Amino acid sequence: MNDEYNYEPYRYGGPQQNDEPQKNDEPQFEEEPQVEVVEEKNAPQFEEESSTYAYKYTNYYESIQEPPKQEEPKKKEKKKGGFRKFLAAVACGAIFGLTASGVFMASNAILGSFFGIEYGDAKKEVGTTQISTNSGTTTISNTADVVDNVMPSVVSITNMSVQEVQNFFYGTTQYESESRGSGIIIGQNDSELLIVTNYHVVEGSKTLTVTFIDDANIEAQIKGTDSDRDLAIVAVPLANIDKTTIDSIKVATLGDSDKLRVGETTIAIGNALGYGQSVTSGIVSALGRTLDDYAGELIQTDAAINEGNSGGALLNANGEVIGINSAKLYGETVESMGYAIPISDVIDILNELMNRETKTKVAESERGGLGIIGQTVSDAYMQALNMSAGVLVSEVIEGSGADAAGLPVNSIITGINGTSIDTMEELQEQLEYYKAGETVELTIEVPIRGGYTEETVEVTLSKIDQ
Repeated sequence: MNDEYNYEPYRYGGPQQNDEPQKNDEPQFEEEPQVEVVEEKNAPQFEEESSTYAYKYTNYYESIQEPPKQEEPKKKEKKKGGFRKFLAAVACGAIFGLTASGVFMASNAILGSFFGIEYGDAKKEVGTTQISTNSGTTTISNTADVVDNVMPSVVSITNMSVQEVQNFFYGTTQYESESRGSGIIIGQNDSELLIVTNYHVVEGSKTLTVTFIDDANIEAQIKGTDSDRDLAIVAVPLANIDKTTIDSIKVATLGDSDKLRVGETTIAIGNALGYGQSVTSGIVSALGRTLDDYAGELIQTDAAINEGNSGGALLNANGEVIGINSAKLYGETVESMGYAIPISDVIDILNELMNRETKTKVAESERGGLGIIGQTVSDAYMQALNMSAGVLVSEVIEGSGADAAGLPVNSIITGINGTSIDTMEELQEQLEYYKAGETVELTIEVPIRGGYTEETVEVTLSKIDQ
């Protein structure tokens, strides 16, 4: 094929006009043409190219053979069909104009959809504890705008806890330990600002401190936890927050993680390594991942999630929270594999935790105890004997509250006042919120006929001998 018959494709519609005239231009309608015009039978067709949001010509001219040889000039005679060709040319021009206009508008719509991002007004009024899951119509143009809008919803959490270490010479030694994580403001009621984070971020806490976007540090309390799903709700009293801080923060808008697709953009915000809030981005690498350490499915992303990111936000391109990051759920030797808890899977749990009564730890001298000797059910026992996670009651102390309530030996404590219990440490931590003389409801599994049946029992806590 000769180069003189090639047309350069034009991104949004018709062929690009070259400076030099092309052969086979539109037919000229003169009365006495010198050469017989060969009528083209197949009009060029438009083909949509979705990957570039534009249109191109099919290479129509590749199908045209070498131009016909010119015949010897004939006797002048009147050209027939001139008016019909004129009408055809007008129709082709009209079709071309309409198509180019449609392409232009369609391209604008597609490009606007590609670069324009919808984001909802995240500001909430005091007095509601419901989670917002709807987005609005404000357009956000890029990742930086998304971060600017969501950063006021993300906080840093500092956990001061007491750790026990076995010492060969001196027995058990206690020391204070500081750890850092992240959280997301998801609601507030008449008296509290409510923040979601991971359970392992607040586990074993002696004191919790929340740091907001304006660097204000305020002490917080645990409102509710679910260790199986690695979730916790932390409450900050509104009375302790200055107006300047209130004005600088937002309640996050939660998205729908059920609508996620592999390959979608993700943005992770959190207190990475305890250095302060930072941002990483990536894509959804996989959905429905399961790990041994988590009772549910997870979102896998290649956005960097490091220690300190736990409890922080995983966002979609609209700036909506679609996951709660957890740095605990990956191996240190693995790169580009982070995990987040899908927000839609845990909405009901979060609403339930948000509406629990906020607990405050009581002084050690006032704390009550169950009156048992117990131990954490090991993984080996769970698999071999089909036992549930919890605390196995090895012995009930005579005259204690557990004895008075008839708590059976060899039963397994799996919960206290609605909070799940997996280990002896979790049970001891929960008892720090109750005074001697208070009554708690235990969820237990009782051995029966080679298996276990679930029951509840109320126990009045005994005074702990100091």
